[in-house]
Amino acid sequence: MSESPIVTPGPGEVMVAFRGVTKTFEEGRLRALDAVDLEIAAGEFVAIMGPSGCGKSTLLNLIAALDRPDEGACVVAGHDLTRHRDLNHYRARDVGLVFQLDNLLPSLSALENVEVPMVGQGRGRRARQARAAELLDFVGMGARAHVRPPQLSGGERQRVAIARALANDPPLVLADEPTGRLDSASSGRVMDLLQSLQRERGTTLVVVSHDPKVAARAGRIVHLLDGRVVDAA
Repeated sequence: MSESPIVTPGPGEVMVAFRGVTKTFEEGRLRALDAVDLEIAAGEFVAIMGPSGCGKSTLLNLIAALDRPDEGACVVAGHDLTRHRDLNHYRARDVGLVFQLDNLLPSLSALENVEVPMVGQGRGRRARQARAAELLDFVGMGARAHVRPPQLSGGERQRVAIARALANDPPLVLADEPTGRLDSASSGRVMDLLQSLQRERGTTLVVVSHDPKVAARAGRIVHLLDGRVVDAA
């Protein structure tokens, strides 16, 4: 039997809910997350902050279904990701990922990189190209569509990575240190873009960052320490 589809919550409804989530590594010796309870509303912009090793990236990976908790439930859009057997559709259509390293394919153009997540998702080649061109225009990279990543600046590559994350119009975008390798000017432009995405399109945005200037843009800051939420105001 196929899994039921993820249904996008309306504004203000719960998009992400952690209930007693614990995640360990090294055969239980390293507790990355420790009985975490957390809710994120649909359309909210949340920044996750804390010292290195506190569990920020682990939390993001669980929301993205790149990993599973050892205990507790991670519920996204009303679906417990720990109970779904096949999460390929969720990863492809319902969540967009932006990392500190842009992870673009160097042999493909910017346009072709944005097309990659759409392959096998029901769009023909022309439709994929049109959607990719539209997204590159949205991130201010339309004029660089046929340039390959090695010829782009760090800020330009990150904008292409954001366009790629939006390829299948996900309701939830997760960004792990998206400005960590950028200068202040490029960082500002990337955050302007992410913030406009959340404000104009109602996308739920969760950003992990060490940078207080990045976190200050969020509607709410969640602080982690030693795998626990110590402040979620």
